[in-house]
Amino acid sequence: MGIYLNPGNKGFWESVRSRIYVDKTGLIAYTNELINTREKFICVSRPRRFGKSMTLEMLSAYYSRGCASADLFKGLQIEEDVTFHEHLNQYEVIFLNMQQFLIEAKAEEMINYLEQEVLRELRKEYGKILGRQDMRLAAALREIFVETDKQFIFLVDEWDCVMRERQESEALQKQYLDFLRNLLKDQPYVALAYMTGILPVKKYGQHSALNMFYEYSMTDQKALEKYTGFTDTEVKELCRRFGMDFEETSSWYDGYVFRKYRHIYNPRSVVEAMCWGDFSSYWTSTETYEALKIYMDMDFDGLRQDIVQMLGGGHVRLNTRSFQNDMHTFHVKDDVLTLLIHLGYLAYDSKEKEVFIPNREIIGEFETAMNVSGWPEVVRILKASEKLLEDTLSGKAESVAEGLDRAHMEATSILAYNDENSLSCAIGLAYYSARKDYRIIRELPTGRGFADLVFLPLPSVKKPALVVELKYDKTAHAAIQQIKDRQYVQALEGYVGEILLVGINYDKNNKNKPHSCVIEKYSVPPSCS
Repeated sequence: MGIYLNPGNKGFWESVRSRIYVDKTGLIAYTNELINTREKFICVSRPRRFGKSMTLEMLSAYYSRGCASADLFKGLQIEEDVTFHEHLNQYEVIFLNMQQFLIEAKAEEMINYLEQEVLRELRKEYGKILGRQDMRLAAALREIFVETDKQFIFLVDEWDCVMRERQESEALQKQYLDFLRNLLKDQPYVALAYMTGILPVKKYGQHSALNMFYEYSMTDQKALEKYTGFTDTEVKELCRRFGMDFEETSSWYDGYVFRKYRHIYNPRSVVEAMCWGDFSSYWTSTETYEALKIYMDMDFDGLRQDIVQMLGGGHVRLNTRSFQNDMHTFHVKDDVLTLLIHLGYLAYDSKEKEVFIPNREIIGEFETAMNVSGWPEVVRILKASEKLLEDTLSGKAESVAEGLDRAHMEATSILAYNDENSLSCAIGLAYYSARKDYRIIRELPTGRGFADLVFLPLPSVKKPALVVELKYDKTAHAAIQQIKDRQYVQALEGYVGEILLVGINYDKNNKNKPHSCVIEKYSVPPSCS
Protein backbone atom coordinates (compact mmCIF):
# COMPACT_ATOMS: atom_id res chain seq x y z
CA MET A 1 0.00 0.00 0.00
CA GLY A 2 1.10 3.56 -0.67
CA ILE A 3 -0.04 7.13 -0.30
CA TYR A 4 -1.28 7.43 -3.88
CA LEU A 5 -1.14 3.87 -5.25
CA ASN A 6 -3.58 1.55 -3.48
CA PRO A 7 -3.78 3.71 -0.34
CA GLY A 8 -5.74 1.07 1.50
CA ASN A 9 -8.83 1.09 3.66
CA LYS A 10 -7.84 2.91 6.84
CA GLY A 11 -9.91 6.03 6.05
CA PHE A 12 -13.07 4.00 5.50
CA TRP A 13 -12.24 1.82 8.51
CA GLU A 14 -12.27 4.95 10.68
CA SER A 15 -15.63 5.99 9.21
CA VAL A 16 -17.25 2.63 9.92
CA ARG A 17 -15.86 2.67 13.48
CA SER A 18 -17.17 6.17 14.17
CA ARG A 19 -20.00 6.87 16.57
CA ILE A 20 -22.25 7.63 13.62
CA TYR A 21 -21.91 5.84 10.31
CA VAL A 22 -24.70 5.93 7.75
CA ASP A 23 -24.37 3.16 5.17
CA LYS A 24 -23.91 4.64 1.68
CA THR A 25 -22.13 1.62 0.18
CA GLY A 26 -25.01 1.14 -2.25
CA LEU A 27 -23.16 3.72 -4.36
CA ILE A 28 -20.53 1.07 -5.12
CA ALA A 29 -23.10 -1.05 -6.95
CA TYR A 30 -23.69 1.91 -9.25
CA THR A 31 -20.00 2.55 -9.93
CA ASN A 32 -19.51 -1.18 -10.57
CA GLU A 33 -22.03 -0.93 -13.40
CA LEU A 34 -20.00 1.84 -15.03
CA ILE A 35 -16.57 0.16 -14.98
CA ASN A 36 -15.20 -0.13 -18.53
CA THR A 37 -18.22 1.55 -20.12
CA ARG A 38 -18.59 4.89 -21.88
CA GLU A 39 -20.07 6.25 -18.64
CA LYS A 40 -17.00 5.39 -16.56
CA PHE A 41 -16.02 9.07 -16.14
CA ILE A 42 -17.88 10.46 -13.13
CA CYS A 43 -17.60 14.00 -11.73
CA VAL A 44 -19.56 14.55 -8.52
CA SER A 45 -19.75 18.17 -7.38
CA ARG A 46 -21.16 19.01 -3.96
CA PRO A 47 -20.62 21.66 -1.28
CA ARG A 48 -18.19 21.19 1.56
CA ARG A 49 -19.57 19.10 4.42
CA PHE A 50 -21.38 16.70 2.08
CA GLY A 51 -19.10 13.67 2.44
CA LYS A 52 -17.13 13.80 -0.80
CA SER A 53 -13.80 12.71 0.70
CA MET A 54 -15.46 9.97 2.77
CA THR A 55 -16.99 8.56 -0.41
CA LEU A 56 -13.57 8.40 -2.05
CA GLU A 57 -12.16 6.59 0.98
CA MET A 58 -14.99 4.08 0.70
CA LEU A 59 -14.26 3.49 -3.00
CA SER A 60 -10.56 3.16 -2.27
CA ALA A 61 -11.23 0.54 0.41
CA TYR A 62 -13.43 -1.43 -1.96
CA TYR A 63 -11.39 -1.33 -5.16
CA SER A 64 -7.75 -1.19 -3.97
CA ARG A 65 -5.74 -4.29 -4.71
CA GLY A 66 -4.16 -5.96 -1.70
CA CYS A 67 -6.50 -4.50 0.93
CA ALA A 68 -8.54 -7.59 1.93
CA SER A 69 -11.59 -5.43 2.71
CA ALA A 70 -14.31 -8.12 2.71
CA ASP A 71 -14.73 -8.05 6.50
CA LEU A 72 -14.90 -4.23 6.50
CA PHE A 73 -17.98 -4.34 4.23
CA LYS A 74 -19.64 -7.19 6.12
CA GLY A 75 -23.29 -6.42 6.81
CA LEU A 76 -23.31 -3.29 4.63
CA GLN A 77 -25.58 -2.74 1.62
CA ILE A 78 -23.01 -3.54 -1.05
CA GLU A 79 -22.38 -7.02 0.37
CA GLU A 80 -25.83 -8.06 -0.87
CA ASP A 81 -25.16 -6.90 -4.42
CA VAL A 82 -24.34 -9.50 -7.08
CA THR A 83 -21.25 -7.53 -8.18
CA PHE A 84 -19.71 -7.36 -4.69
CA HIS A 85 -17.10 -10.11 -5.02
CA GLU A 86 -16.46 -9.51 -8.72
CA HIS A 87 -14.77 -6.15 -8.17
CA LEU A 88 -13.70 -6.32 -4.51
CA ASN A 89 -9.99 -5.35 -4.24
CA GLN A 90 -9.37 -6.16 -7.90
CA TYR A 91 -7.95 -2.86 -9.22
CA GLU A 92 -4.91 -0.70 -8.98
CA VAL A 93 -6.23 2.53 -7.44
CA ILE A 94 -4.60 5.92 -7.81
CA PHE A 95 -5.93 8.37 -5.21
CA LEU A 96 -5.08 12.02 -5.84
CA ASN A 97 -5.97 14.90 -3.50
CA MET A 98 -5.30 17.87 -5.77
CA GLN A 99 -5.43 20.32 -2.87
CA GLN A 100 -2.39 18.63 -1.37
CA PHE A 101 -0.32 19.03 -4.54
CA LEU A 102 -1.38 22.66 -4.95
CA ILE A 103 -0.31 23.43 -1.37
CA GLU A 104 2.97 21.52 -1.37
CA ALA A 105 4.31 22.71 -4.74
CA LYS A 106 4.63 26.09 -6.37
CA ALA A 107 1.63 26.57 -8.62
CA GLU A 108 3.62 26.39 -11.84
CA GLU A 109 5.33 23.18 -10.66
CA MET A 110 2.19 21.44 -9.41
CA ILE A 111 1.85 18.99 -12.32
CA ASN A 112 5.51 17.98 -12.30
CA TYR A 113 5.42 17.49 -8.53
CA LEU A 114 2.28 15.33 -8.80
CA GLU A 115 3.80 13.14 -11.49
CA GLN A 116 7.05 12.69 -9.59
CA GLU A 117 5.22 11.66 -6.41
CA VAL A 118 3.00 9.11 -8.15
CA LEU A 119 5.80 7.76 -10.36
CA ARG A 120 7.96 7.22 -7.26
CA GLU A 121 5.35 4.84 -5.87
CA LEU A 122 4.72 3.17 -9.23
CA ARG A 123 8.43 2.38 -9.59
CA LYS A 124 8.41 0.61 -6.23
CA GLU A 125 5.79 -1.76 -7.61
CA TYR A 126 6.69 -1.84 -11.30
CA GLY A 127 10.36 -0.87 -11.37
CA LYS A 128 11.31 -3.58 -13.86
CA ILE A 129 8.75 -2.29 -16.35
CA LEU A 130 9.45 1.42 -15.87
CA GLY A 131 13.09 1.45 -16.90
CA ARG A 132 13.18 4.94 -18.41
CA GLN A 133 13.64 7.71 -15.88
CA ASP A 134 12.17 10.42 -18.14
CA MET A 135 8.71 8.83 -18.52
CA ARG A 136 5.64 10.93 -17.85
CA LEU A 137 2.82 9.50 -15.74
CA ALA A 138 0.43 8.67 -18.60
CA ALA A 139 3.19 6.92 -20.55
CA ALA A 140 4.18 4.88 -17.48
CA LEU A 141 0.59 3.76 -16.92
CA ARG A 142 0.26 2.72 -20.56
CA GLU A 143 3.45 0.68 -20.24
CA ILE A 144 2.16 -1.05 -17.11
CA PHE A 145 -1.13 -1.88 -18.84
CA VAL A 146 0.60 -3.30 -21.91
CA GLU A 147 2.90 -5.51 -19.84
CA THR A 148 0.47 -6.65 -17.12
CA ASP A 149 -3.06 -6.03 -18.49
CA LYS A 150 -3.85 -4.28 -15.18
CA GLN A 151 -6.29 -1.39 -15.24
CA PHE A 152 -6.47 1.55 -12.86
CA ILE A 153 -9.29 3.27 -11.02
CA PHE A 154 -8.66 6.98 -10.47
CA LEU A 155 -10.09 8.70 -7.41
CA VAL A 156 -9.56 12.47 -7.55
CA ASP A 157 -10.48 14.71 -4.62
CA GLU A 158 -10.73 18.54 -4.83
CA TRP A 159 -10.39 18.28 -8.59
CA ASP A 160 -11.44 21.94 -9.00
CA CYS A 161 -9.04 23.52 -6.46
CA VAL A 162 -6.96 25.09 -9.26
CA MET A 163 -10.08 26.78 -10.67
CA ARG A 164 -11.17 27.99 -7.23
CA GLU A 165 -7.83 29.09 -5.78
CA ARG A 166 -5.94 30.19 -8.90
CA GLN A 167 -8.78 32.04 -10.58
CA GLU A 168 -6.44 34.62 -12.10
CA SER A 169 -4.12 32.10 -13.77
CA GLU A 170 -5.71 30.94 -17.01
CA ALA A 171 -2.40 29.44 -18.14
CA LEU A 172 -2.21 27.21 -15.05
CA GLN A 173 -5.84 26.18 -15.46
CA LYS A 174 -5.30 25.22 -19.10
CA GLN A 175 -2.13 23.28 -18.21
CA TYR A 176 -4.00 21.46 -15.44
CA LEU A 177 -6.99 20.56 -17.64
CA ASP A 178 -4.68 19.36 -20.41
CA PHE A 179 -2.89 17.16 -17.89
CA LEU A 180 -6.14 15.56 -16.72
CA ARG A 181 -7.33 15.06 -20.29
CA ASN A 182 -4.08 13.37 -21.30
CA LEU A 183 -4.06 11.25 -18.14
CA LEU A 184 -7.63 9.99 -18.47
CA LYS A 185 -9.24 10.47 -21.87
CA ASP A 186 -9.09 7.55 -24.33
CA GLN A 187 -6.53 5.72 -22.19
CA PRO A 188 -6.87 1.91 -22.17
CA TYR A 189 -5.65 1.65 -18.59
CA VAL A 190 -8.65 3.59 -17.18
CA ALA A 191 -11.33 1.31 -15.77
CA LEU A 192 -13.11 4.09 -13.86
CA ALA A 193 -12.48 7.74 -12.96
CA TYR A 194 -14.40 9.28 -10.05
CA MET A 195 -13.68 12.97 -9.38
CA THR A 196 -15.15 15.17 -6.67
CA GLY A 197 -15.16 18.92 -6.14
CA ILE A 198 -17.44 21.86 -5.57
CA LEU A 199 -17.73 22.97 -9.19
CA PRO A 200 -18.97 21.00 -12.21
CA VAL A 201 -16.61 20.55 -15.16
CA LYS A 202 -18.48 21.41 -18.31
CA LYS A 203 -17.38 24.89 -19.25
CA TYR A 204 -14.16 26.80 -18.87
CA GLY A 205 -14.18 29.36 -21.67
CA GLN A 206 -13.59 27.62 -24.97
CA HIS A 207 -11.56 24.82 -23.36
CA SER A 208 -13.49 21.54 -23.11
CA ALA A 209 -10.68 19.28 -21.97
CA LEU A 210 -12.87 17.12 -19.75
CA ASN A 211 -15.95 16.70 -21.91
CA MET A 212 -15.86 12.91 -21.40
CA PHE A 213 -17.10 13.31 -17.80
CA TYR A 214 -20.71 12.79 -16.80
CA GLU A 215 -21.71 15.39 -14.24
CA TYR A 216 -23.61 14.82 -11.02
CA SER A 217 -24.07 18.27 -9.48
CA MET A 218 -26.30 20.09 -6.99
CA THR A 219 -28.55 21.12 -9.88
CA ASP A 220 -28.91 17.48 -10.98
CA GLN A 221 -27.43 14.57 -9.03
CA LYS A 222 -29.05 12.04 -11.36
CA ALA A 223 -28.74 8.49 -9.97
CA LEU A 224 -26.69 9.68 -6.98
CA GLU A 225 -29.46 11.67 -5.26
CA LYS A 226 -29.76 9.38 -2.21
CA TYR A 227 -25.97 9.43 -1.76
CA THR A 228 -25.70 13.23 -1.80
CA GLY A 229 -26.70 13.66 1.83
CA PHE A 230 -28.87 11.98 4.45
CA THR A 231 -32.43 11.01 3.55
CA ASP A 232 -35.57 11.39 5.68
CA THR A 233 -35.45 7.72 6.64
CA GLU A 234 -31.81 7.90 7.70
CA VAL A 235 -32.34 11.05 9.77
CA LYS A 236 -35.44 9.65 11.49
CA GLU A 237 -33.40 6.65 12.59
CA LEU A 238 -30.62 8.89 13.91
CA CYS A 239 -33.13 11.02 15.80
CA ARG A 240 -34.64 7.90 17.37
CA ARG A 241 -31.20 6.61 18.32
CA PHE A 242 -29.97 9.87 19.87
CA GLY A 243 -33.26 11.12 21.31
CA MET A 244 -33.41 14.22 19.08
CA ASP A 245 -36.57 15.79 17.70
CA PHE A 246 -37.04 14.99 14.01
CA GLU A 247 -39.11 18.08 13.15
CA GLU A 248 -36.52 20.41 14.61
CA THR A 249 -33.72 18.50 12.88
CA SER A 250 -35.59 19.00 9.61
CA SER A 251 -35.98 22.73 10.14
CA TRP A 252 -32.24 23.07 10.79
CA TYR A 253 -30.63 20.81 8.19
CA ASP A 254 -33.18 19.63 5.57
CA GLY A 255 -34.12 21.53 2.43
CA TYR A 256 -31.97 20.23 -0.44
CA VAL A 257 -34.27 18.76 -3.08
CA PHE A 258 -33.85 16.63 -6.19
CA ARG A 259 -36.23 15.04 -8.66
CA LYS A 260 -36.87 11.82 -6.72
CA TYR A 261 -35.58 12.57 -3.23
CA ARG A 262 -37.34 15.71 -2.05
CA HIS A 263 -35.69 15.84 1.38
CA ILE A 264 -31.89 15.71 1.55
CA TYR A 265 -30.08 16.81 4.73
CA ASN A 266 -26.63 18.29 5.25
CA PRO A 267 -24.90 15.13 6.55
CA ARG A 268 -22.03 16.69 8.49
CA SER A 269 -24.32 19.08 10.36
CA VAL A 270 -26.77 16.30 11.24
CA VAL A 271 -23.91 14.17 12.60
CA GLU A 272 -22.62 17.03 14.76
CA ALA A 273 -26.11 17.86 16.05
CA MET A 274 -26.64 14.23 17.05
CA CYS A 275 -23.19 13.88 18.65
CA TRP A 276 -23.46 17.08 20.69
CA GLY A 277 -27.19 16.91 21.34
CA ASP A 278 -27.62 20.50 20.25
CA PHE A 279 -29.25 22.19 17.26
CA SER A 280 -26.93 24.90 16.04
CA SER A 281 -25.14 26.14 12.95
CA TYR A 282 -22.16 23.89 12.35
CA TRP A 283 -21.59 25.40 8.91
CA THR A 284 -19.00 27.85 10.20
CA SER A 285 -16.66 25.03 11.19
CA THR A 286 -15.68 24.74 7.50
CA GLU A 287 -17.04 27.92 5.92
CA THR A 288 -17.28 31.54 7.06
CA TYR A 289 -19.91 34.12 6.26
CA GLU A 290 -17.26 36.05 4.30
CA ALA A 291 -17.55 33.54 1.45
CA LEU A 292 -21.27 34.30 1.20
CA LYS A 293 -20.91 38.06 1.76
CA ILE A 294 -18.69 38.46 -1.32
CA TYR A 295 -21.42 37.21 -3.62
CA MET A 296 -24.31 38.91 -1.81
CA ASP A 297 -22.58 42.26 -2.31
CA MET A 298 -22.29 41.86 -6.08
CA ASP A 299 -24.28 44.63 -7.73
CA PHE A 300 -26.35 42.72 -10.26
CA ASP A 301 -29.77 44.10 -11.08
CA GLY A 302 -32.42 42.23 -9.08
CA LEU A 303 -29.99 40.11 -7.04
CA ARG A 304 -30.72 41.89 -3.75
CA GLN A 305 -34.48 41.67 -4.29
CA ASP A 306 -34.21 37.95 -5.01
CA ILE A 307 -32.23 37.33 -1.82
CA VAL A 308 -34.71 39.32 0.26
CA GLN A 309 -37.59 37.41 -1.32
CA MET A 310 -35.91 34.12 -0.36
CA LEU A 311 -35.30 35.38 3.19
CA GLY A 312 -39.06 35.85 3.35
CA GLY A 313 -39.53 32.19 2.46
CA GLY A 314 -40.08 32.72 -1.24
CA HIS A 315 -38.75 30.82 -4.24
CA VAL A 316 -37.12 32.53 -7.22
CA ARG A 317 -37.15 31.36 -10.83
CA LEU A 318 -33.65 30.60 -12.07
CA ASN A 319 -31.90 29.79 -15.33
CA THR A 320 -28.72 27.84 -14.50
CA ARG A 321 -27.53 27.40 -18.10
CA SER A 322 -25.45 30.56 -18.40
CA PHE A 323 -23.24 29.68 -15.43
CA GLN A 324 -19.64 29.16 -16.59
CA ASN A 325 -18.72 26.75 -13.79
CA ASP A 326 -16.15 29.02 -12.21
CA MET A 327 -16.15 31.49 -9.34
CA HIS A 328 -15.49 34.75 -11.14
CA THR A 329 -17.27 34.81 -14.54
CA PHE A 330 -20.64 36.39 -13.83
CA HIS A 331 -22.74 38.04 -16.51
CA VAL A 332 -26.19 38.08 -14.87
CA LYS A 333 -27.60 37.58 -11.36
CA ASP A 334 -28.56 33.97 -12.20
CA ASP A 335 -24.85 33.14 -12.48
CA VAL A 336 -24.28 34.27 -8.89
CA LEU A 337 -27.32 32.38 -7.62
CA THR A 338 -26.21 29.22 -9.44
CA LEU A 339 -22.79 29.41 -7.81
CA LEU A 340 -24.49 29.72 -4.40
CA ILE A 341 -26.31 26.45 -5.19
CA HIS A 342 -23.00 24.68 -5.79
CA LEU A 343 -21.59 26.20 -2.58
CA GLY A 344 -24.59 24.89 -0.63
CA TYR A 345 -26.00 28.28 0.37
CA LEU A 346 -29.07 27.80 -1.82
CA ALA A 347 -31.15 24.78 -2.79
CA TYR A 348 -32.49 24.17 -6.29
CA ASP A 349 -35.71 22.50 -7.35
CA SER A 350 -35.00 21.26 -10.88
CA LYS A 351 -38.66 20.36 -11.42
CA GLU A 352 -39.86 23.89 -10.80
CA LYS A 353 -36.62 25.61 -11.91
CA GLU A 354 -36.63 27.55 -8.63
CA VAL A 355 -34.02 28.42 -6.04
CA PHE A 356 -34.50 29.07 -2.31
CA ILE A 357 -32.75 29.11 1.07
CA PRO A 358 -32.90 25.52 2.36
CA ASN A 359 -32.98 25.69 6.16
CA ARG A 360 -32.35 27.55 9.42
CA GLU A 361 -28.64 26.81 9.44
CA ILE A 362 -28.14 28.58 6.11
CA ILE A 363 -30.56 31.40 6.95
CA GLY A 364 -28.24 32.18 9.86
CA GLU A 365 -25.33 32.52 7.45
CA PHE A 366 -27.29 35.03 5.36
CA GLU A 367 -28.26 36.98 8.48
CA THR A 368 -24.63 37.19 9.62
CA ALA A 369 -23.48 38.33 6.19
CA MET A 370 -26.16 41.04 6.10
CA ASN A 371 -25.22 42.33 9.54
CA VAL A 372 -21.71 43.18 8.36
CA SER A 373 -22.71 44.34 4.90
CA GLY A 374 -24.78 47.16 3.47
CA TRP A 375 -28.26 45.79 4.18
CA PRO A 376 -29.44 48.04 7.06
CA GLU A 377 -33.10 48.18 6.07
CA VAL A 378 -33.43 44.38 5.97
CA VAL A 379 -31.57 44.01 9.28
CA ARG A 380 -34.03 46.44 10.91
CA ILE A 381 -36.97 44.36 9.66
CA LEU A 382 -35.43 41.18 11.04
CA LYS A 383 -34.77 42.76 14.44
CA ALA A 384 -38.36 44.03 14.63
CA SER A 385 -39.82 40.62 13.75
CA GLU A 386 -39.67 39.34 17.33
CA LYS A 387 -42.12 42.00 18.54
CA LEU A 388 -44.36 41.44 15.52
CA LEU A 389 -44.70 37.77 16.45
CA GLU A 390 -45.34 38.62 20.11
CA ASP A 391 -48.10 41.06 19.12
CA THR A 392 -49.65 38.43 16.85
CA LEU A 393 -49.67 35.77 19.57
CA SER A 394 -51.20 38.33 21.97
CA GLY A 395 -53.98 39.10 19.49
CA LYS A 396 -52.95 42.75 19.12
CA ALA A 397 -54.19 43.17 15.55
CA GLU A 398 -53.72 46.94 15.46
CA SER A 399 -50.10 46.66 16.64
CA VAL A 400 -49.47 43.95 14.02
CA ALA A 401 -50.80 46.23 11.27
CA GLU A 402 -48.58 49.07 12.49
CA GLY A 403 -45.56 46.74 12.61
CA LEU A 404 -46.24 45.62 9.03
CA ASP A 405 -46.52 49.27 7.97
CA ARG A 406 -43.06 49.95 9.39
CA ALA A 407 -41.63 46.85 7.77
CA HIS A 408 -43.18 47.90 4.48
CA MET A 409 -41.53 51.33 4.67
CA GLU A 410 -38.14 49.63 5.20
CA ALA A 411 -38.65 47.08 2.44
CA THR A 412 -40.09 49.20 -0.38
CA SER A 413 -36.62 50.14 -1.66
CA ILE A 414 -35.87 46.43 -2.18
CA LEU A 415 -39.05 44.37 -2.38
CA ALA A 416 -42.01 45.65 -4.38
CA TYR A 417 -45.60 44.87 -3.40
CA ASN A 418 -47.07 43.95 -6.78
CA ASP A 419 -49.42 41.08 -5.91
CA GLU A 420 -50.31 38.58 -3.20
CA ASN A 421 -47.16 36.54 -3.92
CA SER A 422 -44.79 39.45 -3.30
CA LEU A 423 -46.91 40.41 -0.28
CA SER A 424 -46.46 36.84 1.02
CA CYS A 425 -42.66 37.15 0.74
CA ALA A 426 -42.70 40.50 2.53
CA ILE A 427 -44.87 39.13 5.34
CA GLY A 428 -42.58 36.12 5.61
CA LEU A 429 -39.64 38.48 6.01
CA ALA A 430 -41.50 40.49 8.65
CA TYR A 431 -42.10 37.28 10.63
CA TYR A 432 -38.47 36.18 10.21
CA SER A 433 -37.88 35.42 13.91
CA ALA A 434 -40.73 32.88 13.92
CA ARG A 435 -38.41 30.37 12.23
CA LYS A 436 -36.77 29.45 15.51
CA ASP A 437 -40.08 28.25 16.97
CA TYR A 438 -42.16 27.36 13.92
CA ARG A 439 -42.08 25.38 10.72
CA ILE A 440 -43.39 27.86 8.14
CA ILE A 441 -45.28 26.46 5.16
CA ARG A 442 -46.14 28.63 2.16
CA GLU A 443 -49.23 27.71 0.17
CA LEU A 444 -50.23 24.67 2.19
CA PRO A 445 -52.63 22.48 0.14
CA THR A 446 -55.98 22.25 1.92
CA GLY A 447 -58.23 20.42 -0.52
CA ARG A 448 -60.14 23.62 -1.23
CA GLY A 449 -57.27 25.87 -2.20
CA PHE A 450 -53.98 26.84 -0.60
CA ALA A 451 -53.49 28.57 2.73
CA ASP A 452 -51.01 31.42 2.12
CA LEU A 453 -48.88 30.88 5.24
CA VAL A 454 -49.13 28.32 8.00
CA PHE A 455 -46.94 28.48 11.12
CA LEU A 456 -46.72 25.09 12.83
CA PRO A 457 -44.97 25.16 16.23
CA LEU A 458 -42.09 22.75 16.67
CA PRO A 459 -42.92 19.93 19.12
CA SER A 460 -40.85 21.49 21.90
CA VAL A 461 -42.60 24.88 21.54
CA LYS A 462 -45.78 25.65 23.50
CA LYS A 463 -47.26 28.27 21.20
CA PRO A 464 -50.39 28.28 19.03
CA ALA A 465 -50.30 27.51 15.32
CA LEU A 466 -51.04 30.36 12.91
CA VAL A 467 -53.04 30.21 9.69
CA VAL A 468 -52.37 33.43 7.78
CA GLU A 469 -54.36 34.54 4.76
CA LEU A 470 -53.25 37.56 2.74
CA LYS A 471 -55.33 39.90 0.62
CA TYR A 472 -54.31 42.62 -1.78
CA ASP A 473 -56.69 45.60 -2.08
CA LYS A 474 -59.55 43.81 -0.29
CA THR A 475 -60.15 43.52 3.48
CA ALA A 476 -58.63 41.64 6.40
CA HIS A 477 -62.13 40.38 7.29
CA ALA A 478 -62.40 38.85 3.82
CA ALA A 479 -59.15 37.01 4.49
CA ILE A 480 -60.52 35.58 7.76
CA GLN A 481 -63.75 34.55 6.03
CA GLN A 482 -61.81 32.70 3.33
CA ILE A 483 -59.94 30.69 5.99
CA LYS A 484 -63.30 29.64 7.45
CA ASP A 485 -65.19 29.08 4.19
CA ARG A 486 -62.46 26.91 2.70
CA GLN A 487 -61.80 25.12 5.98
CA TYR A 488 -58.06 25.68 5.86
CA VAL A 489 -57.74 24.58 9.47
CA GLN A 490 -58.78 21.04 8.52
CA ALA A 491 -55.51 20.70 6.58
CA LEU A 492 -53.56 20.78 9.86
CA GLU A 493 -54.18 17.08 10.26
CA GLY A 494 -52.73 15.68 13.45
CA TYR A 495 -52.22 19.08 15.07
CA VAL A 496 -53.74 19.43 18.53
CA GLY A 497 -53.75 22.81 20.22
CA GLU A 498 -54.76 26.41 19.85
CA ILE A 499 -54.85 27.99 16.39
CA LEU A 500 -54.90 31.68 15.56
CA LEU A 501 -56.53 32.81 12.31
CA VAL A 502 -54.72 35.87 10.97
CA GLY A 503 -56.14 37.92 8.11
CA ILE A 504 -53.92 40.61 6.59
CA ASN A 505 -54.82 43.05 3.83
CA TYR A 506 -52.62 45.49 1.96
CA ASP A 507 -54.35 48.60 0.55
CA LYS A 508 -52.07 50.17 -2.04
CA ASN A 509 -54.11 53.40 -2.06
CA ASN A 510 -53.80 54.03 1.67
CA LYS A 511 -50.38 55.65 1.99
CA ASN A 512 -50.57 56.24 5.74
CA LYS A 513 -51.93 52.87 6.95
CA PRO A 514 -51.63 50.37 4.07
CA HIS A 515 -51.99 47.25 6.25
CA SER A 516 -54.97 46.06 8.24
CA CYS A 517 -55.17 42.93 10.37
CA VAL A 518 -57.78 40.75 12.04
CA ILE A 519 -56.85 37.97 14.50
CA GLU A 520 -59.28 35.34 15.78
CA LYS A 521 -58.83 32.32 18.02
CA TYR A 522 -60.03 29.04 16.66
CA SER A 523 -61.30 26.24 18.86
CA VAL A 524 -60.69 22.80 17.41
CA PRO A 525 -63.87 20.71 17.60
CA PRO A 526 -63.45 17.48 19.57
CA SER A 527 -63.94 15.37 16.44
CA CYS A 528 -61.00 17.09 14.78
CA SER A 529 -58.60 16.61 17.67
